[in-house]
Amino acid sequence: YISKSHVWASSAYVGLAATGNAGSWQKEIKGYQFWTQANEQGYFLIKDARPGNYSLYATVPGIIGDYKYEANITIEPRSEINLANLTYVPPRNGLTLWEIGIPDRSAAEFNVPDPNPTLMNKLFTTNHANKFRQYGLWERYADLYPDEDLIYTVGTDNYSDNWFFAHVTRNIGNHTYEPTTWKILFELQNLTNPGNYTLQLALASATNAEVQVRFNNQSAFPPHFTTGLIGRDNAVARHGIHGLYWLFSIIGPSYQLREGNNAIYLTQSRSLGTFEGVMYDYIRLEGPPPRK
Repeated sequence: YISKSHVWASSAYVGLAATGNAGSWQKEIKGYQFWTQANEQGYFLIKDARPGNYSLYATVPGIIGDYKYEANITIEPRSEINLANLTYVPPRNGLTLWEIGIPDRSAAEFNVPDPNPTLMNKLFTTNHANKFRQYGLWERYADLYPDEDLIYTVGTDNYSDNWFFAHVTRNIGNHTYEPTTWKILFELQNLTNPGNYTLQLALASATNAEVQVRFNNQSAFPPHFTTGLIGRDNAVARHGIHGLYWLFSIIGPSYQLREGNNAIYLTQSRSLGTFEGVMYDYIRLEGPPPRK
């Protein structure tokens, strides 16, 4: 836990958008939206909103999930509304056992490779923050992992060096692509049995993708969890580093895990073309809920 007591939602993004569910503002294309950023103590002010009915949404840097105020907000001409203190309880079931990435709705912290020299855009060679804008970076996955897929060892590897920024298909030639399976290796001490562990899987982007999750059995059928077919934001093809945000809280019963060495397999199973895939934002394994 960051803290066992309330903390300020520092630099939270807070906005009014069409009424809907938490996070639905991402797909809203017809109505007006009015956004601001809170200060370090979480105070915010949204000015000059058009009259109408809205939901109040928020996201907090460093925190997973989406906030939505429980009631609709009605804006009338020349009105002022004070909502007093707002509390967001982000998804969490237990203590953090390990984590990969930064929960900021972006894949920028991961390994963005150097481009193919023949495709290099010199505008982005000196600005590392925009390195992801180089053309053709998705093809570099097959160059870096021609035969075996990415393997990440918790406690040894560093996500900025060892976690590729996009989970894409592998080009095997002749306009043919194959699914890819990434493996996370980790040790588990003092397995709680019985008990449910939770894998918080946050995606920064998805395009015609399906992520299948398996615990300690790469061949398990059906998979222990699947996102189903998701996403149409095309962030990889458009040289982006994030698209629409997705969050999945995946339960892993203790009987699927074991004391000592474990593996989690992430398979991106769709492989009709080049751009099918996801960008991960953040992955966290939580222990079972604390006993009361």
